Amino acid sequence: MPGPWSVESLRKAIAERQTTATAEAERCLERIAADPTHAYLTVSAERARAQAAKIDALAEKGAPLPPLAGVTVAVKDIFSTRGVRTTCGSRVLENYIPPYDATVVQRIEAAGAVIVGKANCDEFAMGSSTENSGFGPTRNPRALDRVPGGSSGGSAAAVAGELAIAALGSDTGGSIRQPAAFCGIVGLLPTYGRVSRFGLAAFASSLDHPGPMARSARDAAHLLQAIAGADALDATSAREPVPDYVAALEQPLMPLRLGVPREVFGNPGIDPGVNETVQAALARLERAGAELVPISMPTSPAAIAVYYVLATAEASSNLARYDGVRYGHRAQAGSQPLTLGEMYRRTRDEGFGAEVKRRILLGTYVLSAGYYDAYYRKAQQVRTLIAREFAAAFAQVDLICTPTTPTTAFRLGEKSANPLELYLADIFTVPADLAGVPAISVPCGTSQGLPVGLQFVAPAFSEAKLLAVAHQFEQRTGA
Repeated sequence: MPGPWSVESLRKAIAERQTTATAEAERCLERIAADPTHAYLTVSAERARAQAAKIDALAEKGAPLPPLAGVTVAVKDIFSTRGVRTTCGSRVLENYIPPYDATVVQRIEAAGAVIVGKANCDEFAMGSSTENSGFGPTRNPRALDRVPGGSSGGSAAAVAGELAIAALGSDTGGSIRQPAAFCGIVGLLPTYGRVSRFGLAAFASSLDHPGPMARSARDAAHLLQAIAGADALDATSAREPVPDYVAALEQPLMPLRLGVPREVFGNPGIDPGVNETVQAALARLERAGAELVPISMPTSPAAIAVYYVLATAEASSNLARYDGVRYGHRAQAGSQPLTLGEMYRRTRDEGFGAEVKRRILLGTYVLSAGYYDAYYRKAQQVRTLIAREFAAAFAQVDLICTPTTPTTAFRLGEKSANPLELYLADIFTVPADLAGVPAISVPCGTSQGLPVGLQFVAPAFSEAKLLAVAHQFEQRTGA
């Protein structure tokens, strides 16, 4: 195998019969079997082999191959996959097998992708380290004593560890971009509504964004091309036309005005090594012709507080469905029969982990009588201010630049006893989710041997520009 395949190189090799989709799927499955990172919760070998055989049949006939032909993909275990176990990283769904596919799953398979398995994640996507999975943590393939980030940590580890060419993740407060930064890959948060949420287990419905994770911006563009677009099964999906993301990668970008927020770069929580690496990346962009424009976003420091009011409120509502009645785990009676109330309580106590319980309690509290106006309504008002600040900033600049994360990947267990410290790992990613605008994390170097991510944020439906900036940054820096 000539090094890690890209989407385009693998498709070309299969078309020219230099390899087969089946051979590449088998190689990927062999690597997964020896994986030290615990990137996957379920391996879908049978489904992968059947899809690979379809691609090889097309190649044998000399028929045109679909755009993602033979591309091995890890799917975060929060997307529904027909006939393949979907746990959401939770014991409450330990044996749940969905009867349908999420729209993004349908679309990547229709584009020729080979789904090799379901990637580990923080339970119901609630976490920043993948240590909150009900099935054990994932390790960072760049340093096995470190976390891969979260909640899409398994997806990031699968791509970085060459256990898949690309992956699907979801981003509610940074869950694609933060693990992408920690593992040294590309992670894209699309505009809210750009990609269908149908079949994505809901955490916070107004914040959840499915998106691609890959080793390059070009591969991420191919994956987004396959999954973007309106969906009749998701009323929140946007009817906005989908551009040709791959063709747009080479569009001329300079002169480019890049906003540099004072509140971000003046944050005392940024690790000095991360700051130095990101500043060096900004200097390279400036030498390439970009103009760095200091901007102010004074409400952005409140984003974490706003997020943990709104996201937990929505989570407390969305997770009420896991009650032991319809599907998933159900508490069993002992010598005495359970009342309905006892069955509910025991089912949820046995099925949910500590972080999910914490967020359900927080969300129930902020929605309760006497606190709704003080917390939930106020948070919604501040969310509006954050969105307006982004709009005002984009009237001055083309894109906004920040570090993706304030630190590099931390050690397993290092922040487990301090939830607030863990929440702050998403301090630079949360604002884009709240505003519903797209953002991308691209590797920009290392600090003490660990990857550092550079984040670009853009106006709504500007994914083509984000991918082009990321791609051209990669070309100039070799990232």
